[in-house]
Amino acid sequence: MALPKLKDIKWVTADCYGTLIDWEKGITDAFEKEAGRDGLTLDTDALLQRFFEAQAQIMSGSYELYAEVLRRAAVTVAEEIDWTIEPSRAQFLPDSVAYWPPFREANAAFDRVKERYEVGIVSNIDDKLLGISRRHLRTQLDLVVTAQQVRSYKPDNTHFRETARRIGGKKGWVHIGSGYDADIAPCLKMNVPVIWVNRHGEKLEGRKAPDATVRNVRDAAAKLGAK
Repeated sequence: MALPKLKDIKWVTADCYGTLIDWEKGITDAFEKEAGRDGLTLDTDALLQRFFEAQAQIMSGSYELYAEVLRRAAVTVAEEIDWTIEPSRAQFLPDSVAYWPPFREANAAFDRVKERYEVGIVSNIDDKLLGISRRHLRTQLDLVVTAQQVRSYKPDNTHFRETARRIGGKKGWVHIGSGYDADIAPCLKMNVPVIWVNRHGEKLEGRKAPDATVRNVRDAAAKLGAK
């Protein structure tokens, strides 16, 4: 598959966390700061991997706000390393979202995309926390679809079906995402052209290839003619 011709593209949406916002740094910094209060040093790489696994498991259950997902995942991974934190103390993680930074290239690149197309964010987040993150994202958005709005989490395709409904169908739409399971796979199943921001150089390992693969949002913008 290939991306549509540039003249046929009208809408470009992007995932937020991992694509525009560096949530790995944000989550790691938050855990290190909180653990430091108890004199603990963390293996942050292992913790981050386990955190995302725990988060995915929680998301697969009954819908609850992402702030609660963060709290529950924080308690879970802390317990696994014999660090007991009370659920109320786990609020440190939702509170940290205010400090999760954008990737260095994200704002300038997404601004250039906005000069050519209608743009939106399609994210596994709640409205309040996304509003906090948008203080770091300067591009004026034409569309926002959150997990709270659809009461579901990707990789369920409800986000993408709702996006298609709001923009009048899938024609002329390209999505940009960093998570293969959460964004790339659902788009491929729905035949929505998708650009994979593969920041860590993951291998496909038998998975279906996206329409384009890039290392960052700047390269994604270039693929869309927004250089």
